[in-house]
Amino acid sequence: MNRSLSTLTGRSRKLDGGAMFGGTPRRAWIEWMSPDYDNQVEMASRALLVQQEDLNILVMAGTDALLAPPPRTCHCQPQAQGLLDSLARRGLGEGQIHAVLLTHLHAVLPPDVQEAIQDGNAPRLLFPVARYLTGRRQWLRARHPHPRDRALFVPQIVRQLEGSGRLKLLDEQCSDFLGKGWRFHVSDGYTPGQLLPEIDMPGGPIVFAGDLVPALHWLRLDLTSAFDRNPECLIDEKERLLDHLVANGGRLFLPRDPGVAMIKVMRDRQSRYQPFDHHADLNRLDS
Repeated sequence: MNRSLSTLTGRSRKLDGGAMFGGTPRRAWIEWMSPDYDNQVEMASRALLVQQEDLNILVMAGTDALLAPPPRTCHCQPQAQGLLDSLARRGLGEGQIHAVLLTHLHAVLPPDVQEAIQDGNAPRLLFPVARYLTGRRQWLRARHPHPRDRALFVPQIVRQLEGSGRLKLLDEQCSDFLGKGWRFHVSDGYTPGQLLPEIDMPGGPIVFAGDLVPALHWLRLDLTSAFDRNPECLIDEKERLLDHLVANGGRLFLPRDPGVAMIKVMRDRQSRYQPFDHHADLNRLDS
């Protein structure tokens, strides 16, 4: 099957550095990412565009960028570039996306989108003809969230997905709609039922890392965040996935790293995972 991969970049998001780096002391992680005066670090919002046969498939970590940007109320400053702008640079409009694969349903929304929702003007879902694919167990979690992560599920997004008539729930297996060359790694450590797709490519498989390994620094097994539901489980899942990539010459797609989109992984003599063959961007990586 002919297949090409490209990166799409949405609006970056800021998260509390202490929450992102969990139990790692601040004096250590500020050498990796510089926080602002509010102790926030800037993380990317990177999606993967998979083009195969006659399908355009978008893979996204969470639902941060799934809502349409609200209308601008002030034109005195340039508008932040978002996912639709990145898609347009690839020559596509939102109506040309056939499927949106959501690894999970958490969302950290931009301030203007949060404000619109609070005012009762929740923006519509993007991609009006696409099927929305996500894991069945993650969907059940979103419908009935635990108090521990309730704030990360946005009810307005969940309701719109349910009412779209285009939601398809996956049972942690390959999807007939996606076709051959797709499989899923199941991760419960960050949120129950997160599905991380592995895509066959001639140079080795590519795994979309979701929020299991969101950025380069999370290659460290002991590095977890305050957002993780089960850190010990997450560490075990991370090790299994990275060992799988090392053994199969695979590559890892990083949705949150500010500067790196894709890497290969090796294990050094101290059994630490190390990145190499960095790619800042993918422009129709072909099969």
